[in-house]
Amino acid sequence: MKALVTTLDPAVPMAVRDVPDPVLTQHQALVAVKAFSLNRGELHSIVRNGVGWIPGQDIAGVVLQAATDGSGPPAGSRVVALTDELGWAELAAVEGHRMAVLPDNVSFAQACALPVAGLTALRCVRLGGAIVGRRVLITGAAGGVGTLAVQIAAHSGAHVTAVVGRADRSTGLLTLGAKDIVEGIENAAGRYWLILESGGGQSLSTAVKLIEPRGTVAVYGNSAAAETTIGFGDFRGAQNARIQSFFYFTSEPEEKFAPDLALLVSMIADGSLKPVIGSERSWIDFAEVADTLRARRIAGKAVFRVG
Repeated sequence: MKALVTTLDPAVPMAVRDVPDPVLTQHQALVAVKAFSLNRGELHSIVRNGVGWIPGQDIAGVVLQAATDGSGPPAGSRVVALTDELGWAELAAVEGHRMAVLPDNVSFAQACALPVAGLTALRCVRLGGAIVGRRVLITGAAGGVGTLAVQIAAHSGAHVTAVVGRADRSTGLLTLGAKDIVEGIENAAGRYWLILESGGGQSLSTAVKLIEPRGTVAVYGNSAAAETTIGFGDFRGAQNARIQSFFYFTSEPEEKFAPDLALLVSMIADGSLKPVIGSERSWIDFAEVADTLRARRIAGKAVFRVG
C-alpha cells in the first residue's frame, strides 16, 4: 500500500511511499482510508518521530475486513475512526471500539474532521455540566476544536463568547452560534462558568481571572508553548473554581469512543453540527497545506483525500 511518511526534509516533510500493509490483531478491522484530517499537534510529531513514520489519528473510510472478535462495524460500512497513529495511509488497522458508522448524508471529509477535534470539543464542553443559560468562553474559536465547541456549547443552551487572535479569524463564528466575539482573551468582559483554554501562557492566567466561582477552566492545549504563572489571589473572585486538564485519549474509557463518535456524526446528519473545513486537498499537497495551517491561515480543519 501507499502511505504518507516522514522524511525530515524541511522542504518536503512528508512524502507518499510504498510501505507494508498493516497486520491485524483480532480486535482490529481493516479500513480503506478515503480521507483524513491534520491536527496542529501532529505538525510537531512529524519532526519528533524520525524518518519513515506514518502519522494519522483522524480518518474516515470503508471497512474492508471486520475485526475477527466481532467488535465494530461489519465489512462494507462507511466509518469514522480514531487511531493512535498510522492513519495517513491507503489502509489502516483500527480497533472495533474506535469506529462509528456514518449516516448516508455525512461525507468522508466531514467525518474525518471529527475524531480528535470533535471529541475534545464535546468532552470539554461536558466538563461544564448543565450549561443552559451559562456564559461560556472559548479560546482559539476559529480552529478545529474551537469551531466545533462553539456549536456544541451553543446547541446546549450556553451564551458563547468566541476568542480569536485576529479580526479576520472571526468570519462565520456568529453563524455557528457565538453571541459575542472578542479579539484576544484580555478583551473579554465579565465572568464565565466554563472556559475552554488552549493558548497557555498569559491566555491561561487571564482565563483564571475570568472564571466564575465554582466554574471550570478546561485546559486542552498550550499553543503559545509558554509557562503560566498563577497565584492563590487570582481566585479571590472565583472561589472554589477549578482548572481541569484535558487529554482526549484518556478523558473517557476506551469503550466510550464509538458512542461519542456516533453522537457527533448524528449531529452532522441532523444539521446541528457543521465541521468547518478550511482546506480540502489531495494528500500529495501536504507540505503546502501544513505550512498554511502552521501560519494559522486556515479556519477550522485541513482535510486530505487519499489516492
